[in-house]
Amino acid sequence: MNSLSVKNTPVEMPRDMKTFFVIWSGQLISMLGSGLTNFALAVWIYDKTRQATPFAITVLLGTIPRVLLLPVAGSIADRFNRRFIMIAADTLNALLTLIIFLLLGAGNLQLWHIYVIAMLESVFAAFQEPAFSASISTIVPKEKLGSANGMIQMREALSTVITPVLAGILFVAIGFSGIIMIDFVTFFFAVGALLFVRIPQPEQTQEHKDKNVWQDIVFGWNYLRERQGLFGLLIYYAMVNFLLNWSAVLLIPMVLSRFTADVLGMIQTVMGVGMLVGSIIMSAWGGARKRIPAAIGFILLGVTGFVIAGLQPNPFLIGAGIFLLMFSVPLASGNSQVVFQTKIPQEIQGRSFAVRSAITQSMMPLAFITAGPLADKFFEPLLKDGGALANTFVGQILGTGAGRGIGLMFILSGLVGIIVSVFVYLNPRIRNLEDELPDALPTDVSSSQT
Repeated sequence: MNSLSVKNTPVEMPRDMKTFFVIWSGQLISMLGSGLTNFALAVWIYDKTRQATPFAITVLLGTIPRVLLLPVAGSIADRFNRRFIMIAADTLNALLTLIIFLLLGAGNLQLWHIYVIAMLESVFAAFQEPAFSASISTIVPKEKLGSANGMIQMREALSTVITPVLAGILFVAIGFSGIIMIDFVTFFFAVGALLFVRIPQPEQTQEHKDKNVWQDIVFGWNYLRERQGLFGLLIYYAMVNFLLNWSAVLLIPMVLSRFTADVLGMIQTVMGVGMLVGSIIMSAWGGARKRIPAAIGFILLGVTGFVIAGLQPNPFLIGAGIFLLMFSVPLASGNSQVVFQTKIPQEIQGRSFAVRSAITQSMMPLAFITAGPLADKFFEPLLKDGGALANTFVGQILGTGAGRGIGLMFILSGLVGIIVSVFVYLNPRIRNLEDELPDALPTDVSSSQT
């Protein structure tokens, strides 16, 4: 058997989802507020620079600190009160929003301020993510984990659908400063929800108490590494994340190279609706009996959407492909997340989930860095009029001109994703890991409330 084993520490198992609903509602309101600010900041950045590079830099700076700090944050989530960690992260994010408001009011807001704030938000997110993820299995009944994960995806989908429309209206009505203040107020809902609930904190064994943070990180890595099915699944997810972000980051320039901003807005709305529909289905369904094959199947369906989106400069095809992709995301993620929540003991979920996230997100910065230059310098020239592929069957199928090189990148991402998914499904250690690994979710009822 595996050399790394963990003695499960009993914790009071939840009988309903009341605590989860309270936290979810507070975070939904806060996420809507943050979405308004992100929209307003995007408008401000474009108005000040008229360039695409600052957007890429902001995304990159908002990603790298989180990926680097996640393993440390996961150890802290297991060692300290997870509810207090989430409260602290939300409070510090609220202070950042207030700083933006004050700088804007004084007329001193600069682009470098946005970069610094994006980095700090990424730091706080690194600590909040494992604390929240590791808390789910302690506040949601085992049989409802699939529904809860669907609702988490629904929260993001609602933000994607609602905030662009609402922000556009508010930007005209109350301006940038008014939107920032709304965002600041919404943080009180997230913090207030956490103040009024109790989240069980699994007790650490003495063996784990004696470890330092670095040893916790190594333990989390080794725990996943020695369970070949879980680790293989993480490598697969890292590859999928690279493929998704490598192309998806270029959706806006691909669309705007041929169509107007209102077409882009409709496609983005369709994207949000797709994710919302998928998350509603996942929440109502609760997931498949065999969750890993289902997750792989939905990823296969999603990357097929990339192929459809890249085929022709047609907004309906692009919209259909992106809808298919985003529809699949919550269904794949929801099914997969339940497996990790039930197979990994609660008292080490913080460090294990953090290492998992660090692995699966590790390729995203590389995708962000390489996608733009490869599109501009290599793929776009290939399918320009007179380009190397313009008069080939590729040019005949995809068409030529602006945005067609990016379309080719979409198709390549989808095809590679399909091939990888098939090979992963054929791997019995990954496909059958639910049967090979016993459930670690405790069923004992003994309280350890905080």
